[in-house]
Amino acid sequence: MFKKISSLLILLAVAFSVHAQTVEELQAEAQTLEKQMKEADALAKYRDILKIQPANVPAMVQASLLAVREGYRQKDKAAKQTYYTEAKTLAEQALAADASNAEANFAMAVVLGRIGLISGAKEKVASAKEVKKYADLALKFKPDYPEVYHLLGKWNFELANLSSIEKTAAKVLFGGVPPGTIQDAIANYEKCRKLKPAYVINWYDLAIAYHQDNKDTEAMEILRKMNGLRPIIFDDLQTKAEGKKMLEGMQ
Repeated sequence: MFKKISSLLILLAVAFSVHAQTVEELQAEAQTLEKQMKEADALAKYRDILKIQPANVPAMVQASLLAVREGYRQKDKAAKQTYYTEAKTLAEQALAADASNAEANFAMAVVLGRIGLISGAKEKVASAKEVKKYADLALKFKPDYPEVYHLLGKWNFELANLSSIEKTAAKVLFGGVPPGTIQDAIANYEKCRKLKPAYVINWYDLAIAYHQDNKDTEAMEILRKMNGLRPIIFDDLQTKAEGKKMLEGMQ
């Protein structure tokens, strides 16, 4: 009986300790975990913040972006969808609280883009239109938003590489394929590179775009420079490895 009471008291103490944490403390812990590339743990901290402050827009946005990344890493499509659904819900809530928040619009654009990549042809093309809408809104409220320029680069690249089935879907839905070219993708990626030189994934995607545009000299130079960048998020490690492999295959 004494052991049961002791165990109960310990559990209550732990629970009280968690609830006693302030939003500021949880925020600091989440940011530290992100710097350590422990993004799943950071996501859990942002979820805890939202339990205390459900209307905390910055926490909603960061949780949404982290959920997208976690979803992207999942091998199983159902697991991806679970994370993407959470991410979309958080982005919707952030926009409902502050429709003019650039980060919330960016988060929604990212979520819709990821969902489109695991959807059918019609859904993918339909999501492309929405991605552009929210990306444009993010730039309206924050004109020099580097990650949005990377997203638009990806948007242009994906549209330039639509399959024949996807082009047919675009014709049915919109009367044609939304404008998007490799050259526009490169211009967006270069804008992002100027605004945020440390953004690893942008360098990799820029190299791929240059390669597709038959500019291998530029692509290889980008990949060489990317090798010297410091990883910031967990996915940067894999991105740099893929970049190194791509460079070796081009030499």
